[in-house]
Amino acid sequence: MSRPVRVLVTGAAGQVGVDLVDTLAAVTPPGADRSFQPDGTPVGDDEFAVVALTHAQLDITNSEAVRNAVLTLRPEVIVHLAAYTQVDRAEGDREACYVVNAQAIETMSLVTHEVGAHLITISTDYVFDGTKGAGYVEDDEANPLNVYGASKRAGELLCASDDTIVRVSWVMGVRGKNVLHVIADRAQKGESVRFVTDQVGTVTLASDMARALVTLVRDRPGGYWHVANTGTTSWFEVARHAGHVLGCGDDFATPILTNELVPTPAATRPARSDLNTSKWNERWAPLPPWQEGVARLLRDRDHRVRG
Repeated sequence: MSRPVRVLVTGAAGQVGVDLVDTLAAVTPPGADRSFQPDGTPVGDDEFAVVALTHAQLDITNSEAVRNAVLTLRPEVIVHLAAYTQVDRAEGDREACYVVNAQAIETMSLVTHEVGAHLITISTDYVFDGTKGAGYVEDDEANPLNVYGASKRAGELLCASDDTIVRVSWVMGVRGKNVLHVIADRAQKGESVRFVTDQVGTVTLASDMARALVTLVRDRPGGYWHVANTGTTSWFEVARHAGHVLGCGDDFATPILTNELVPTPAATRPARSDLNTSKWNERWAPLPPWQEGVARLLRDRDHRVRG
């Protein structure tokens, strides 16, 4: 019998982190589709030995602490989920954003190779400027419009060539703060919502992403991969669909334009940054349609962490 694969997960308390830790332990997280097995093989009960570290347990900006942790734990795979993700705040907090999203990535990549492990790290659709028109593929030119996107691109470029870089977009999990919980809370209060129609992208359900990451932990392919649920949409369409799932009327969600938002966002977002997942789909099963994922998240909201 083979021994478990040693996996270190950083950012384990985040909405993807909690789902990934469950999935690696062969536990189905809330909001997940049990039938989604992109590589055709369910996770075994003792397939992985996981060390899950939260920010409180490992400050990824402390390079000495990171190096000591990795040298002590000697993982075979590191899934680096810890990140600075506050897009608007980053505009006035550039240095801190870069320390987390670029400098810490470089440290993690270097020490990962020092112990002979494989690094899987997460990036974003915001490395693109949204001018292509539709469906960014992995080798399209990056041209971020905001500090957050620029910091993530810098982190990509500081990775080794054989690290696995996963670009995701519009991440939503049951156990995390995200727009779907805001929408559902408003619906429960009988209130309406207003969402933009001129920001188009792809939804990534945390539970589906977690199962995709397990596939990458197994295969360790290296290079860039776009991972998102099937289908392109706008924030307004997400809100309207959520309203229908929750039993609201057609007047629940009102379409607006980005320049109508109050207050105006500090960071510029790409108008269309949907990720083309053909590379993933040619090798493994596509992630489920985003509409199904949204419905699953809303169905399992009672499992969210409240705080």
